[in-house]
Amino acid sequence: MRSNNITRISLFVALTIVGAQISIPIGSVPITLQVLMVFLTGYLLTPKMAFLAQLVYLLMGIIGLPVFSNFSGGIAHILGPTGGYLLAFPLAAMIVAFSKNSLSSKILFGILGLSTIYLFGVLVLSFYLKSFSKALMVGVIPFIWIDLLKLTTGILVSEKLYMLEVKQ
Repeated sequence: MRSNNITRISLFVALTIVGAQISIPIGSVPITLQVLMVFLTGYLLTPKMAFLAQLVYLLMGIIGLPVFSNFSGGIAHILGPTGGYLLAFPLAAMIVAFSKNSLSSKILFGILGLSTIYLFGVLVLSFYLKSFSKALMVGVIPFIWIDLLKLTTGILVSEKLYMLEVKQ
């Protein structure tokens, strides 16, 4: 792998770490910008690089580095009720990265990536709550609009960065 690709991957690992620390207190569960960073990782890197960036982020957290929200880390985050959401990040970023440079493609693959995060998250959460419908009501429904806003932001930022790159 070339050094500029390693640099890009490292940049998106760092952005995801920063996004995890930005907490917006809305409702009972604070909202972080991790999912926005997953979208940006996908929109701005190749599928392989997007997958690797989010995998590195995940592995850093699993081994105990304080990269998850509230500067926390450890395997307990993956094994806990919200671990499915985190586990989905590499696959979701890769899916988003398959989008082309059209708005409709970015929307479609963004929704597929978000659906992947929700699916993994709800499957693990339903194990803890002993109910798929309860996990859906707690782990998806309250977050749909804010996550769609993150998706829109990811598209707009990636489009702007793409236009800046084309002009150079």
